[in-house]
Amino acid sequence: MVTFGEVLRSSRLVGIVRGDGVGHTRDAVRVLFESGVRLVEVSLTGPGALEAISSIQVPEGCWLGAGTVRSADDASAAITAGATFAVSPALTASVTACVAAGLPILAGALTPTEVESAVSVGAEAVKLFPASLGGPAYLSALRQPFPNVPFVPVGGVGVAEAESYLAAGAIAVGVGSPLVGDAAAGGDLSALADRAARFVKLASA
Repeated sequence: MVTFGEVLRSSRLVGIVRGDGVGHTRDAVRVLFESGVRLVEVSLTGPGALEAISSIQVPEGCWLGAGTVRSADDASAAITAGATFAVSPALTASVTACVAAGLPILAGALTPTEVESAVSVGAEAVKLFPASLGGPAYLSALRQPFPNVPFVPVGGVGVAEAESYLAAGAIAVGVGSPLVGDAAAGGDLSALADRAARFVKLASA
């Protein structure tokens, strides 16, 4: 069985959906999966996020995660809904809760101390957030003392930034609005498919 870490490293792209309702969230996630995005995170800050997660048919080889998982209760709710990975914005109680439950988590961190803490508690990878504060140069600097830490930059990652982060050694990038646009709020799903195809092609290069 292919592990989450293996899929993260091979696909190099996590789509981030913050929907405004169950139906729109479900539609956006479906289009992302159909367009070749194998890892999709649904932020718990969107209304109906847990219901959407529990109702989405996940294609074989794809993973559906819960994002903005901040507490142990969030982690438990995500697991109950059927999420197969989690993402936190910071080093919160959710990280240790997910690790204890065997749910892969991308733990949010920014500073070297936070990176070290995320690794020490068993996070699957470090979500470098908000990546836009330091950009690819900051990632390169972090990788000098942490050459084997799997970094996933998130925050302000468009096509150009994604290319630069991957070139700087990120194992994957997390992309929200530059990828999803208004699709999770009832917007153009065809445009979403086009954007997804561009990001998948970039990540596969």
